[in-house]
Amino acid sequence: MRVAVVGATGNVGTSVLGALAGEERVGSVLGIARRLPDLSLPKVEWAAADVTRDDLAERLSGADVVVLLSWLIQPSRDLNKLWMANVEGTMRAARAAARAGAGAILYASSVGAYSPGPKDRRVDERWPTGGVAGSYYARQKAEVERRLNRFEAEHPRVRVVRMRPGLVFKREAAQGIRRLFGGPLFPGSLARPGLIKAVPEIPGLRGQVVHSYDVGEAFRLAAVREVRGAFNLAAEPPLDAAELAREFGARTFRVSARALRALVGASWRLRLHPVSPGWLDLALGVPLMDTGRARRELGWEPRRSSLEAVRDLMEGLRSGADLDTPPLSARSGGRLRGREFGTGVGGREP
Repeated sequence: MRVAVVGATGNVGTSVLGALAGEERVGSVLGIARRLPDLSLPKVEWAAADVTRDDLAERLSGADVVVLLSWLIQPSRDLNKLWMANVEGTMRAARAAARAGAGAILYASSVGAYSPGPKDRRVDERWPTGGVAGSYYARQKAEVERRLNRFEAEHPRVRVVRMRPGLVFKREAAQGIRRLFGGPLFPGSLARPGLIKAVPEIPGLRGQVVHSYDVGEAFRLAAVREVRGAFNLAAEPPLDAAELAREFGARTFRVSARALRALVGASWRLRLHPVSPGWLDLALGVPLMDTGRARRELGWEPRRSSLEAVRDLMEGLRSGADLDTPPLSARSGGRLRGREFGTGVGGREP
């Protein structure tokens, strides 16, 4: 089996490559990215392509399975660029995979595709995927889900799988995650449990986390099994302020969502960080997911708890852990943070 991974150099992509490399039924893997890495992995060869403009069908020729991971989080201040890359680019890649004769497409959706829902019970994959109105990320994930519905009707012979993970963390992605969500002013050295004395408690804020390696394993299983449809991916336990405070040995303090959103919005407009207030709308809106289908039909079981995933990320932030790919590398040290200021802190892709 030959597998092509579009968007292979990021947090999830590098984990998918690692999982596929250990699968004996996979003979070769093509990693596709706009910027080629120096990273070398077993079975993996690399090709450069931009999903918004390049001939993808030619590159995907011969692939039995195509994994679609390409997605931009930044620049948060250029929604047109994000739409063209995330929505139009993803569907260009899906159509190219069909033209190239791929038998399966595995797409990285998200909990963010779901419409607002309950926090006191779990929802399965049948919950509506209308997104959260205040979040550009959610709107774009929901739009791709809608377009994939049409794609499946037009290409019934192509097996389409949609992975819907919660927040995805791993140690080696720490620098990429910091750039995307923390920005150049975020002090990674302060990501120490002993230094965290208080955790803000926001009514209704409770979410799910999964380790990137476990997400990679889910994609491996979907590549070699005849499954279709959506799969929720999350580890236990769901995380809220009380859970994190216990983990860090800290206390909680109450903050209103309205006040925090105003603060985030103001600091984003002042370019102190790259994250727009829509991310808070997303966190407050999405439901808790039931992962029973992934366990039953994929045979998937997360090996790491949500707290282990958080610990792994924090250790990576403290130590400067990275991988030798453009989205995840920290090779330039302090000079890189200077270049991050040069991007306009959310004005251009880091």
